[in-house]
Amino acid sequence: MIKKRKKNPYTEVYALGQHICMSAHKARRVVDQIRGRSYEETLMILELMPYRACYPIFKLVYSAAANASHNMCFKEADLVISKAEVNEGSTVKKLKPRARGRGYPIKRSTCHITIVLKNTSLDEEYIIWLKKHR
Repeated sequence: MIKKRKKNPYTEVYALGQHICMSAHKARRVVDQIRGRSYEETLMILELMPYRACYPIFKLVYSAAANASHNMCFKEADLVISKAEVNEGSTVKKLKPRARGRGYPIKRSTCHITIVLKNTSLDEEYIIWLKKHR
């Protein structure tokens, strides 16, 4: 059995968006671009990318930063996206009416997006990593 190392809850804040009407594959294409970047850089990237998935992800990043500043009193300049994941949600199945009384099935896929922001000013591991690589 694999045990996960517990993270410090005092340095991380998250926002969760559920049942977003979009394919998980299309949302992952955008999330892979922002993982590991700073908060301000992420907002600039999401504003300039031409994909439809950018807007809900932008709202989630903005919401996670609002949670960090309001609930934990973190500065937005110190936030980094430590974890961003997209999971498949439920599929909405409908029938579209067609000719001669037939029905054509339509499947609308949904996804769940989780954005976790980490405060780098309080993280000892990040400071040690910066000292090694600079």
